[in-house]
Amino acid sequence: MERAINTGPREWDAETYDAVSDPQFEWGMEVLERLDLRGDEAALDAGCGSGKVTERLLERLPDGSLLAVDGSEAMIAKARERLGESAEYLVADLAELELAEPVDLIFSTATFHWLLDHERLFAALNGALRPGGRLIAQCGGAGNVAAYAEAIARAAARPEFAPHFASMEGLWNFAGPEETEARLRSAGFGEVRCWLQPKPVTPAQPLEFAMTVTLGPHLALLPDELKRPFAEAVLAEAGEPLRLDYVRLNIEARAGS
Repeated sequence: MERAINTGPREWDAETYDAVSDPQFEWGMEVLERLDLRGDEAALDAGCGSGKVTERLLERLPDGSLLAVDGSEAMIAKARERLGESAEYLVADLAELELAEPVDLIFSTATFHWLLDHERLFAALNGALRPGGRLIAQCGGAGNVAAYAEAIARAAARPEFAPHFASMEGLWNFAGPEETEARLRSAGFGEVRCWLQPKPVTPAQPLEFAMTVTLGPHLALLPDELKRPFAEAVLAEAGEPLRLDYVRLNIEARAGS
């Protein structure tokens, strides 16, 4: 079943992401493994991507239901291809999420750092949960890919690329645990717990990984003939082998009454 479609924040190459996102899948599985479920919950995967982790979450809900949400129509199409009619689907900006019926659980991995306004995001998520419902999430946190971000900035400053990024604003919100806990409480959550976890990655396919997972907002601003050269310039600035010092922000909280 597919629910009404809203405009999402940006599109992704869902096929390539599905092929190269093993680190994100592994992190998602770690989060899922610490999730205690009865099996009859109404759950929402916030930022389901291509549905790889969503599929495993669905296996844990034999008597429940699952709504897969993503801002990319291509990602939702890929998730629907994987999950079929066993889930419902919604293309939406999570910071504007509105549901007809609240859910028991919101699960999310590798998504929240793409949304800049976490106050607005957490308020929307609290509103989508039943009183006492749980938010279990992981995203990029303080210090995430800091050296790689500097390599992106150096490449973006090159004369052939710089004019295309002149009006570019912030891309990520890599927040720390203390500020995230404060934002969650302000949004109405209780039993809040947040912590950071280093997760360094050396991608097996660095160019494909960069063009699909890390550089999407930059590439969207470039003409087609400059997309690959820009990604190659970033990789040259980052050095070989490409090592991404990921830092994950883990989030656990309960919706207020």
